[in-house]
Amino acid sequence: MTDKLCSSEINGQAIEYILQGEQSKTLVVFAHGAGANMHHEFMEAVATGLSQTGVQVLRFNFLYMQANMQDGKRRPPDRAPKLLNHFQQVLQQVLAQNKQQTLAVENIILMGKSMGGRMSAILMTPELAEMAKVELVPEFSEIAKLIKGVICLGYPFVPLKGGEPRLAPVNDCTVPLLVMQGERDKFGGKEELPQWPLNKSIEIQWIKDGDHSFKPRKSSGTTLEDNLQTCIQQCQHFINAHIN
Repeated sequence: MTDKLCSSEINGQAIEYILQGEQSKTLVVFAHGAGANMHHEFMEAVATGLSQTGVQVLRFNFLYMQANMQDGKRRPPDRAPKLLNHFQQVLQQVLAQNKQQTLAVENIILMGKSMGGRMSAILMTPELAEMAKVELVPEFSEIAKLIKGVICLGYPFVPLKGGEPRLAPVNDCTVPLLVMQGERDKFGGKEELPQWPLNKSIEIQWIKDGDHSFKPRKSSGTTLEDNLQTCIQQCQHFINAHIN
């Protein structure tokens, strides 16, 4: 099953997603950032590269982005509870497909670009319901047993308008967590991170001269393609280290 554009409905919610790669025991569920949908070239490049390593990759659109694509309007992201509710519906769909034997997933890795990475980490915090004021679906405990790790691509440590760094989701995550961060990321770069009390269990890998989208300057001696390949390789190493 390769590059399959799908739509379904679960609990009254429409779910739009793309499933890439041959059937595998390991599925990466890939959430987009605040301003770019699942079809963005960054999402496509990372998903395609990972799917060529032997895992399946499912990328999806949050509800506000589905609406944006339908009428062309540009809406801001929904609040965290609504985002997390939809994220759970996507995972519930994966569980249902497992039971129908259209998927054979034993390991799930949650991965997200920027906001999607933050939502991925929040989903795996012990006080999720209280922290994000989100209602857990009944099957969530069954789903959580399959989740073996979280990958954040360009984690938005500092809010766009500034303020204190958002450390709780990554510090309190209950599964292994990898942060792939551009050295020049305006939401938290190589100069800022050492100043913050980050949990030592978090794995941090730096993208050479990368901005929030891992794009380097021409003078850096590297290219966006090189940086994306580094990202894919590091994600592959992390996944292989934490799956059954």
